[in-house]
Amino acid sequence: MTYGKRITWLEERKKSKTVCTNKKNRIVLFDMDGTLTPPRQSFDTNLLQPLRELSQHTQIGIVTGSDVEYVNQQMEYVLKKSELVYCLHLLPCNGTKWYPPPRQLDDWYDIKHNADMRETLGEEKYRHLVAILLDLQCHVSALGIPLTGEFIQYRGSMINWCPIGRAAKSKDREQFVLKDEKLSIRKNYLKRLERKLSLNGIQKDIACTLGGDTSFDIYPIGWDKTYALRHFEDYDVWFVGDRCGENGNDKQIYDALYSKGRSYKTTGIEKTKEIIKALVGHFASLESTDG
Repeated sequence: MTYGKRITWLEERKKSKTVCTNKKNRIVLFDMDGTLTPPRQSFDTNLLQPLRELSQHTQIGIVTGSDVEYVNQQMEYVLKKSELVYCLHLLPCNGTKWYPPPRQLDDWYDIKHNADMRETLGEEKYRHLVAILLDLQCHVSALGIPLTGEFIQYRGSMINWCPIGRAAKSKDREQFVLKDEKLSIRKNYLKRLERKLSLNGIQKDIACTLGGDTSFDIYPIGWDKTYALRHFEDYDVWFVGDRCGENGNDKQIYDALYSKGRSYKTTGIEKTKEIIKALVGHFASLESTDG
C-alpha cells in the first residue's frame, strides 16, 4: 500500500454522509467467508448499507481464520471506500492478530496484538506438527484431488493446511468441495491428524478445525475464535458466522455467546442481511428504552 493510494481512498471516504457513532461498549463480530463474502471472494456490496445502519449502534469486527492479506483482498471495497473503517476492527487468524480501527482521517490500521504460535508451542512440538502435515499431504495427494501450490501456510499464530493448495482457482475449489462432500475427505483426515498428534504426544497442545470449504486451521489450544473475545472483555459482544456446527471454525465462539442469546448462524449473504436488520432493531429498541 502506498501513501498516495491511501489519500485517494480517504477522499472517497470523505464523501460519505454516514459517520460511525462508535458505541464503545458494544461490538458485533462477523466471520468473513460465507458470512460477509462468498468463500474466498470479494465483499458483497449488498451488505454495505445494512452495515452502515448497524454502525450507528455498535462497533463491528471481522474475526476470521484467514490472515490480514486475505482480509485486505476480500474486504477491499469496504477498506478503500467506506467510512465503516472507523468502527471496524480487523481480527485475522482467529483474533490472535488485532488491528483496531484508525482513529483519525489520515491514519491507517496498525497491529495492536500478535500472538506467536512457535514461541507458545516450542520449536520441537512445532517441528513435529509440520512433519505430520507434510506426511498427510503426501497421502491426501494420492486421492486425485486438484493440486496447486502453498499447501501449508504459516500465519504466525496458526497454520492453515489446504490439501489442494491456497493457490487453487475457483474451478479447483469447486471440484474439491464436490469430492469432499462425497468422500468426507477432510473429516477423515481431521481424524488422522488428531490421531497422529496423539501418537506424538502433542494432542493436548494443538487444536484442529475445518477451515472454510477446503482447508484445516491448526493452532495452540484455546486459540480458536474465542481468542478474539480477550480484546473486548468490557464489551457486550455478538457473533454472526456460518461454520457453527461440529468441527466448524465458528463453533467455539458461537457456543461461548449462545447462552447469552448473542450468537447467530447464517447460511449466506441474504441471511446475514436479515440478521443485521434484526440486530439494528434490537439495538434501537435498547437505546429507546435507555433514553
